[in-house]
Parts: sequence; structure tokens; C-alpha cells
Amino acid sequence: MEYRQLGGSGLKVPVLSFGTGTFGGTGDFFKAWGNTQVDEAKTLVGLCMDAGLNFFDTANVYSQGLSEEILGKAVIGLRDRIILSTKATFKMGNKPNESGSGRFHLIKACEDSLRRLQTDYIDVYHMHGFDGTTPVEETLSALNDLIRDGKIRYIACSNFSGWHLMKSLSVSERYGWAKYIAHQAHYSLLSREFEWELMPLAVDQHVGTIVWSPLSAGRLGGKYRRGQPVPPEGRIAQGGGEGPEVPEEFFFHLIDVLDEVAAETGKTVAQVALNWLLQRPTVSNIVIGARNEEQLKQNLGAVGWNLTLDQVKRLDAASDKSPIYPYWHQRKNTALNPLPDFYGRFSGR
Repeated sequence: MEYRQLGGSGLKVPVLSFGTGTFGGTGDFFKAWGNTQVDEAKTLVGLCMDAGLNFFDTANVYSQGLSEEILGKAVIGLRDRIILSTKATFKMGNKPNESGSGRFHLIKACEDSLRRLQTDYIDVYHMHGFDGTTPVEETLSALNDLIRDGKIRYIACSNFSGWHLMKSLSVSERYGWAKYIAHQAHYSLLSREFEWELMPLAVDQHVGTIVWSPLSAGRLGGKYRRGQPVPPEGRIAQGGGEGPEVPEEFFFHLIDVLDEVAAETGKTVAQVALNWLLQRPTVSNIVIGARNEEQLKQNLGAVGWNLTLDQVKRLDAASDKSPIYPYWHQRKNTALNPLPDFYGRFSGR
């Protein structure tokens, strides 16, 4: 398993982490993701560890805490060998202070996650989304205090806009507080909007990218084919898909190219789609999920090899979209706004 530094921090992480959104499966939305319980979770964790994947990602909102509880039980005895990541911000109850990134909620949310995970500290603690109702200074001060108290070691964000992240980094620098070292973001061959602003920001500010939904809610898992019905067992058919609608012809043209590259490499469509992401600047880690052992083993096969430059460029061309303003204008003036070197590897420094 290859390891990379997480952004500009000193933390080294495997290029794949295991996402536990399938653990628990309560409520219609998370039930569509999966309903992995403790015994199967232990088996999946064991497969990950055998493959050198020791980074496990969850969130307090996944099945309203049940995912954290199951993960905590599945990693008993492994704490000193693993990296744990969880998140806060989203709604955990109906009371006024049971959501958001204010000090009151964050401290309680962190303590609740520690209890459910059965650990004394969280390695990477994410703000699951930006809270526009709380001063950025309050959020970052509370997080800095949690680091000082030994309850978390690094902070990261997720689903931020460019200005959300840049303002947060500026506030941290102003007061000498801990900075977000990573941004967990939606990014895949079907959703490349991350490249328009967030990736150049990450390059400039040394923020590592942790990719969520790298297979676009299963669309790039190899089961979707032109003229065939949507797989009934998939997340999308069961109401658990995320992300915007994709034009049908665009989607199936991309699948055609993925099929060609998969045949050339002897890999699956899913493995090709994941490997493409590992070639992108700033990507430190990809969160993979699995409902069962077969899916997990397939996703683990995305590492240990690389697409050729020609294959990457073909996938780039098949997945390219015209950006919205001002990015289409900037793309026309690349001398003043150079694009990231998509074919180099981001060092994190």
C-alpha cells in the first residue's frame, strides 16, 4: 500500500481509506448505502488491515452515530495501528444546539464520537460542511482547544467552497491556530468541478484532498451499461445516490472509454476509475466503501499499478465538461491562470 503525506502536514496516510457509511444502515438514506453489522464489519476491517489499509473514515451523522459505534467495536485492539477519521456539523437532534460548528455543539459532538468509537482521541476530525451561521473564529478556536486537550490530532474540512476554506486558513494563520490539513471533497470522473477552484487552492495552500464518492455512488462501478436497466441493488435505485444528474450520452461515452481502458489493463472499470484519481494533483487519499467482501477486494485492486499517460489523457478527454464562469474565462487565459500539472504528482510540500 502506497502512503502519502496528508497535505502539508507530517501525517502519512495510505492512498486508500475505508469509508463506513454502510455500517448500521438505519433510516431510508443510509439503509440504501448498506447495513453492515459488527461481525461483518470486523471481517472487512481485517481485510483492510491485511492489505495495508489502516485508515478508517466515518461521521457522527452516519446512521445517527451507529456507524461510529460499529466501527469502534470492529477495531477493538487495533487502536495503536490505525488512523481514525470522523466528522461533525450536521444535525444530530432536534434541539437548537444539536447541529452546526459552534463551540457548544462541537465539544459535545467530539465527546460523543470519542465515546461511540471507544477511543481517547480522533486522528483527523472533519467539519462535515461549512456552518455559515457561526463565526469562523469560534469554530477554529474550539477545534484548536480540542487539539490542545488531546482529543483530536488534526483538523480537516469537507464540502467547503473555495472562499470557505481560504477564509478558514487565513483565520488560523492570523491567530496561530491549527489549520485544516485536508479537504474531503466530492470528485470523480463524472464530477470534476473540484478541479476548477478547490484543486488550485489546495495546490497553493498545501491542503491534501481526501476524495469521497470516487465511483459516483456506484455509477462507475461497472454495472451500468447502455440500454440496460439501473441495477436494482445499487444505491441510486434504492434512494441513496448523491450528486447532480449526468447527461445520458455523456455518461455512456465515458463508460465506453472506461471499458476500453479496463480491457487494455486487465482491470475492472471501478479499478480504472479509482486509479485515475490517484494520478491527480493534491489527492492524498480516496475513501472506498463496500457492502461486502467482494466489493472491498475489487476496490483494493486499484493500487499497485498505474494507468499510462495516454490512458489518463483519454479518460480526461471523455470526462471533460465546460466549466461555469469565471472558470471558462480563466481556461481561455492559461498564461495568467496556469492549470495544475495533472500529470505530475503533488508532493504535499
